[in-house]
Amino acid sequence: MKAWENFLQEQEKDLGEATVKKWLRTLKVIKYDAQNLYLEASDSFQALWFEEHLRKKLLAGFYNNNHQKIRVHLLLANKYEQLKKKEGKAIKAESPHFSPTFDAINPLFTFSNFVTTEENEITVKLLTDKLQFNPIYIHGPSGSGKTHLLMALTQSMGAQGLRVTYARTETFTEHVVSAIRASEMALFREAYRNIDVLILDDVEVLAHKGATQEELFHTFNTLHLVNKPIILASKLPPSQLEHIEPRLVSRFEWGIALPLTCPTPQEMPLILEKKCQVLKYPLHRKTLDFLVETFKSGPKACIQALEALILRTHLQTSPATTLTIPLVKHYLSDLIAQEEQIKITPQKIIYSVAEHYGIRAEDILGISQTRESTLPRQLAMYLCRRELKLPFKKIGDIFERDHSTVMTSIRVIEKNQEAVLACEPILSKLQKGH
Repeated sequence: MKAWENFLQEQEKDLGEATVKKWLRTLKVIKYDAQNLYLEASDSFQALWFEEHLRKKLLAGFYNNNHQKIRVHLLLANKYEQLKKKEGKAIKAESPHFSPTFDAINPLFTFSNFVTTEENEITVKLLTDKLQFNPIYIHGPSGSGKTHLLMALTQSMGAQGLRVTYARTETFTEHVVSAIRASEMALFREAYRNIDVLILDDVEVLAHKGATQEELFHTFNTLHLVNKPIILASKLPPSQLEHIEPRLVSRFEWGIALPLTCPTPQEMPLILEKKCQVLKYPLHRKTLDFLVETFKSGPKACIQALEALILRTHLQTSPATTLTIPLVKHYLSDLIAQEEQIKITPQKIIYSVAEHYGIRAEDILGISQTRESTLPRQLAMYLCRRELKLPFKKIGDIFERDHSTVMTSIRVIEKNQEAVLACEPILSKLQKGH
């Protein structure tokens, strides 16, 4: 495939000829058409390196001669037969006008590689057993594992010979727009309705997209009427979705809504340990504990640090058994510096809450007892407790209140669902370093 060869030559300028030869030219090209390229990685290391270093570059600019984006699908060795079984005798030639290409599946995202915590046990069980509800709607914050589970389900059901379509809502929207422009909505509907299972990620992205909502509404009805499973995921439960038609939200609630929670700091070492097992690269528990203690901005940051450490030490041929904490700090110095920039502190919480409510930080720390100041103050105390695990006395020292006042304030917020929901946009900005 000429486009792939041209891409590799470009990467030689950026990554070096030796790196491209070792990590990219050893990928096996197993199938391609005008808008899809299927590659096979020899092992988990090669797949991980590809996802870490190449995926973003491919998403940013990998096109065919007609300036249409080429999607790259990565499979692990010996998975090609499953792909053929899933897709039938051959990948159908797409229309020259409307050619829907779907999101690539991370081959490492399987059920066996997912660490199930106690709080998420029911959700995982209902996904791995025979699907008894339709639709299944999964909701949880970033880093809780939604995409991992959806991709695991896609691979599992595809291996059973079912025609499974996994798409991010952003991709679904792109397909709607492309089909409308090409006046080929019939092809769009065939692509999304002539299937056995629909799996849709990030449904909160539907907000304000009228045409996309209309098409999903009818796609949902068509599939549900013939008992074809529909699995959806979002950061928000159906009741909290905004700017999405009520008739669509009500359909999301027809089956069952399952929550997912982020792993606790105590559970994160188990997740990192599982990742090491998958990659056959054991690391000392002290190293894993150091990563958890250092990367506190969220599970994604912690896992990214682990993957970077494994790849960097693997490239340098440093044995995992000889890694000391100073060496880990050396290999991850850039990520540690980045983490420090977005590290959540009591001061950042106070300023972020103040900004959210349109008041001054001094109002939160002051003596005012008006509701305009009291609620943000209570919310800031609650976040200091929930996110930073600070003792009540320490929080009292920061806000110049006694610990009993702090305890009362936190209880008030815990009983106020609306106030708890207000934490999400505040935390989102904090985690991005805003």
